[in-house]
Amino acid sequence: MKKATIQIAVLALILLAVCFGSRLAMRNTYMATLPIAARNLAPQDIRFQAETPGVIGHDAPRIENGYICVPIHPEKSGETFVELSDAAGNDVGMMHLHVDRFGTVYDFSTGGFTGDTVALAAFTLFCLAVAAIMFNAYRSAKGPAFYAYGTIHAAGFSLFALMTGLTMLVVTLRHALRPSDFSMLYAYSAISAASWRFMMATALPVLAFAIAMAVSNVALVRHEGFHLKNVLGVGIGVALVAGEVLAFKLYGRDISGSERQVRTWTTFCNVYATTFVCFECVLAGSIVCGLKAARHVPAADADYILILGCKFRRDGSLTPLLRGRVDRAIDFWKRQRELTGKEAVLMPSGGQGDDEPIAEAEAMRRYMVSRGIPEGRIVLEDRSRNTYQNMQYSRALIEREAPGSKVIYATTNYHVFRSGVWANLAGLPSEGVGSRTKWWYWPNAFMRECVGLILNRIPQLLLLLAVMIAFFGALSVALG
Repeated sequence: MKKATIQIAVLALILLAVCFGSRLAMRNTYMATLPIAARNLAPQDIRFQAETPGVIGHDAPRIENGYICVPIHPEKSGETFVELSDAAGNDVGMMHLHVDRFGTVYDFSTGGFTGDTVALAAFTLFCLAVAAIMFNAYRSAKGPAFYAYGTIHAAGFSLFALMTGLTMLVVTLRHALRPSDFSMLYAYSAISAASWRFMMATALPVLAFAIAMAVSNVALVRHEGFHLKNVLGVGIGVALVAGEVLAFKLYGRDISGSERQVRTWTTFCNVYATTFVCFECVLAGSIVCGLKAARHVPAADADYILILGCKFRRDGSLTPLLRGRVDRAIDFWKRQRELTGKEAVLMPSGGQGDDEPIAEAEAMRRYMVSRGIPEGRIVLEDRSRNTYQNMQYSRALIEREAPGSKVIYATTNYHVFRSGVWANLAGLPSEGVGSRTKWWYWPNAFMRECVGLILNRIPQLLLLLAVMIAFFGALSVALG
């Protein structure tokens, strides 16, 4: 993801240079437009009166589609109002223009400025390029590098960048073809409301997701009874749907009042939508990465196969969940031996819990021996109490016995991606292989993993959210 970040930064600098260069190439000419009501007004009858002389000059106006179009040239920095009248002295309209020290003309009436079409096109290309870069970063993340928060962000926000880019493509074409009908204020509104547009586009998928989670949780409660953890999926689904409904109510509300009040309300709505979309994209990225990791099968060239433990029965036998993990590791071990002749070391990992008669690693070892695995190919890690320690303590053992070994780990399918993230954080780059579990258990457990991934990076997520709000919120505050 670091490479993608650098690419995006370089692209932003290039596009800024293009915008600046194109503005210079246009010789600072700005085409101002003003709607007129008089149908019989002739261009040669239009008179100009600048409140502050010498700030701007102009070429001969023309009339197109009910608009006066006037090429404006900057002469010195400053601000001026320009009154337009006909030959009889009747008022036609007024322009409010500003010229900065670089010779850029700003039109307060329409939000336009010198080279605004090129700037819009550049921003559109930037959004589409960001989408392509992030999608490529997600697609090209292979091996241990795949199990990272950067992959989540690339997967989740590439869609947001793509939809924003496509929206801006339409806006740019409209502004380029009909600048008088689609002013820059329209473009600013489209940018600041990008999060709201994304919410509208994803409303149906969110509803489908909520229904699917409700079905799986009903089945889970029927099999295991009611517990708060067994209805997590329903809770998340309801929260997402409620968030969408609230957004529709906020944006559908008619707000009247002063310009300041309207702008404040618009800013509040856009900040709300941005916050919702930020978490939605991270959640979507977590789901996409989790699904891909659950289906992935590493190459059959492992030196060590680490098996992540969990609770087992008090008589020492394995639960179906833990047995599935061990069986998946044994299947991989046998398949690798058949394909390459290479016998990996099996490393069950897990300490003894307060209510467990022996260490989880020992319980798994006994089961593996009963399945015909030679005891000489089993090495125990029996101190860990959680997934991070599974990876940390196993890494210490492997580095002591065989530094540089290639490691894979076996766990339940819903747990593969998050385990890989912990492995990287513990300094044990590795890939995972997942065992299957009951369909009614999998979605809710998988959702807990996604939520866990998000909660583990709350400060970073809040920083990302702050950056998004700073952009979309500030644009709303400035332009309403």
